[in-house]
Amino acid sequence: MGMGFDGAAIDYDRFMGRYSTLLSAPFADFAGVRAGQRVLDVGCGPGALTGELVARVGASSVAGVDPSASYVASARERFPDVRVETASAGDLPFDDAEFDAALAQLVVHFLADPVHDLREMARVTRPGGIIAACTWDHAGGTSPLSRFWDVLSAHDPDAPREAHLPGTRAGQLSEYLRDAGLDDIVETVLTVHVLHPTFEDWWTPYLRGAGPIGAYIESLDETGRSALERALRAEMPAAPFEISGSAWAARGTVAPSH
Repeated sequence: MGMGFDGAAIDYDRFMGRYSTLLSAPFADFAGVRAGQRVLDVGCGPGALTGELVARVGASSVAGVDPSASYVASARERFPDVRVETASAGDLPFDDAEFDAALAQLVVHFLADPVHDLREMARVTRPGGIIAACTWDHAGGTSPLSRFWDVLSAHDPDAPREAHLPGTRAGQLSEYLRDAGLDDIVETVLTVHVLHPTFEDWWTPYLRGAGPIGAYIESLDETGRSALERALRAEMPAAPFEISGSAWAARGTVAPSH
């Protein structure tokens, strides 16, 4: 995959998990997840959303998939009664109409073919069931990483960006759901807030971060990293400071089978 995702789950939790975990409850609310349903967590990672789903419907009514073996191992360890499989969103190891809802939290950014994969999520969900996805607003500049990217781009104009990733701008998720054949599409914004008591609390997890940022920071030598840290210290507010992150969320209903 080459995006720094097979790193230890604990590093992900400290880096992005501190923001994504807070999305889980509002995202599950938005998807209408409630007791009595069978629910699938697509791209479950180490289990940020899985825990929220288990709290709502019980472990035996939740399944999860992730392409990363280390994340699957971590999720199984945390939730031994949840069926967690190593699989991609585009090839789900489940029967047709097995679930009442399928959710993809912060996953669409990384899908090569979002429409195909959302259609596959719809296949394993019953007619009238819900497909929901959310993605950080990288393109609009209000993701939890946006402050970092702004400073980084000024510091190194050749640094990678995440604004081009699928689903990161207004209306994109809705478009994917529509193209995947879903009905009654609704899109909204979900926002979370994390208070960082010190600069280090915010910055240190970046040094072991996942995804494109982690790969970029890893590629710097000691001098490059120190220069970047100095630039960030100069630009970030005095601690304690709050980082807000907004995500696009969209949901659709599975059409009756023909």
